[in-house]
Amino acid sequence: MNTGLILVAATIFVALIFDFFNGFHDAANSIATVVSTRVLSPKLAVLWAAAFNFLAAFFLGTAVAKTIGRGMIRLDIDGVAVVTQYVVLAGLVGAIVWDLVTWLWGLPTSSSHALIGAYAGAAVAKAGFGVILPSGWTKTLVFIVVAPVMGLVLGFALMVAVYWIFQRKSPLQVDGLFRKLQLFSAAAYSLGHGGNDAQKTMGIVAGALYTGGLMTKADFAGNWGKLHWPIILAAHTAIALGTYFGGWRIVRTMGSKITKLKPVGGFCAETAGAVTLFGTALAGIPVSTTHTITGAIVGVGATNRLSAVRWGVARRIVWAWVLTIPASAAVAAAAFYIIRIFVPTA
Repeated sequence: MNTGLILVAATIFVALIFDFFNGFHDAANSIATVVSTRVLSPKLAVLWAAAFNFLAAFFLGTAVAKTIGRGMIRLDIDGVAVVTQYVVLAGLVGAIVWDLVTWLWGLPTSSSHALIGAYAGAAVAKAGFGVILPSGWTKTLVFIVVAPVMGLVLGFALMVAVYWIFQRKSPLQVDGLFRKLQLFSAAAYSLGHGGNDAQKTMGIVAGALYTGGLMTKADFAGNWGKLHWPIILAAHTAIALGTYFGGWRIVRTMGSKITKLKPVGGFCAETAGAVTLFGTALAGIPVSTTHTITGAIVGVGATNRLSAVRWGVARRIVWAWVLTIPASAAVAAAAFYIIRIFVPTA
């Protein structure tokens, strides 16, 4: 059997495993608020989120996937390939390891930033820092700050607007209404989560198919030709399954440790996060769904009083965010050097 095809198949398999862990690790982003407000039971919440993770395949395009696939790392330097199957594999290993470590610690870090950090770390280990494309990294690094701030501002503004609009309603009436509305906001956020995060794996899978000779350069630069829908559906299926089997350690941190939420707060946080994710997905900006929803939850909590937010937990989360890209890059670089011991031409 052709060893090249086996390597391509192995790379795609590992990419889909990462996508599964992305859903597993980031399940909290979609369901923490709806679980913590007791609008849905944990089992129903993960089923609801997983369904909309998958349905996002038909709504939010592939702009983020194209940024990841060819907008952050040079595919070759002076005609010599940089992104090989081994670079992609090492990048995926780095991202998966970091996701598992932070899942064990119960930290809601970004699987997206773990992936792009690890992908870059493996490529730099192979060919040096000249492989980095500044244009793709600039908007990604800027939105590490902008995305949670957008979530925070929108979450805060929505809560203020809701307080003003419903000021004459009793707490019981408001609670009853927003318990129903939170089903829609959770669905919208899950669409944004699936649309943004599954696309990152699509970009990696498309890159693996291209470097393995199974996709032409024109198809890779365009809409992936006849492999367009197989790539999309495989990525969304994997992330939906990961969400369904989601990680409850992080749900607890996101849903109750940052600030206590009521259905109205859950609705505002999810809606703010969804709006941010829809905009960035359509613009092709690979943002962190984790950063976005955390910012939105903090914004909602801050409308009561600043002391309602547990800033100690928030600081711990921010430190994990700062470390994610360099840490996952280091793990991926180490994985690539280990691969080179066995495959000197990797």
